[in-house]
Amino acid sequence: MQSTSGAPAIRDRRYNKCLNWFAWLTCVATLLLICSGGMVTSKNVGLAVPDWPTTFGYNMFLFPVSKWVGGILFEHTHRLMGSAVGFLTIILATWLWLSEDRQWVRNLGLIALAGVILQGVLGGLRVTMMKDEIGIFHACVAQAFLALLVFIALVTTRSWRSISNAVAHRKNFAPIKTLAIAITIAIYLQLALGATMRHQHRDLAILDFPTANGAWIPDTSVPALAKINAWRDARGLSDVTAFQIWLQMAHRFVALVIAIAIIAFYLRVWRDARHLTALKRLSILWFTLVACQIALGAWVIWSNKAADVATAHVALGALMLSFGVSVSAICWQISQKHIGRARPPGAPHSETVSA
Repeated sequence: MQSTSGAPAIRDRRYNKCLNWFAWLTCVATLLLICSGGMVTSKNVGLAVPDWPTTFGYNMFLFPVSKWVGGILFEHTHRLMGSAVGFLTIILATWLWLSEDRQWVRNLGLIALAGVILQGVLGGLRVTMMKDEIGIFHACVAQAFLALLVFIALVTTRSWRSISNAVAHRKNFAPIKTLAIAITIAIYLQLALGATMRHQHRDLAILDFPTANGAWIPDTSVPALAKINAWRDARGLSDVTAFQIWLQMAHRFVALVIAIAIIAFYLRVWRDARHLTALKRLSILWFTLVACQIALGAWVIWSNKAADVATAHVALGALMLSFGVSVSAICWQISQKHIGRARPPGAPHSETVSA
């Protein structure tokens, strides 16, 4: 990120390039871990390894490679990747504690460390207790953990401290900030809905898109469900309930609301905050991501929940949440100072920050 105000850039000696790069590395590793977890769930191999923290009685790190076959490959690899992310988080938290001058950022490192420990315990309990509810919680905490790491990486960039120098009109900018935060919360709730659907370990409740069982509003009356389940039984598919159908419909509805909201955010930024280069670029990328995510969601249904497509859908959802956190954080930082402040005569229109 760089200043584009036209004034000479002042070097911030508090910026630690290596620390920032390491924080982004930890984010990438966590995203890959989420992809690995998505693949485990999509292939329904979460219990391919029945014990924890050992792997078939072996120390996790000494389990013979020759035995990494079938579902064991996906589950064991997920465990190893989780351990790697845990190790990276320990280093990141320690590095922040020793080098950061902002106490709240140091505290974020400790929270991330507690979060990765919680994730490890939840993953183990999912295996030993065999509860899908724990798996849902495990998935939701994973997304929150990634969001926290992205925020840590963002606040350790060179330009974070100077973002608040950007000028924005209070009346015009307040709705932008509110919209960004609301969208981010909606995305997280959407990810929770998706996790609930995936951890039912069942066939798709609705097999067509954009319609639902041939209609825009599905009929879930008792006679209609009996007819649907008879059709599914003839094709070797599991029976569905009204709750499962409406859960998938809720997922579709929230996706539509998020898409409309992101379009509104994009238009609002380009109308009222064109001078904020970082927000303009992020709004374009956010809009692109939601379009791709809707296409992937449709593909999940058309492919009958193919594991690789479903995992890509999970990964893109995590990226959308990361963008939401970044946009919300930037909006919040801008709003903390200088909103609506008067510019001295002859001063540049604003100081913008670009990624």
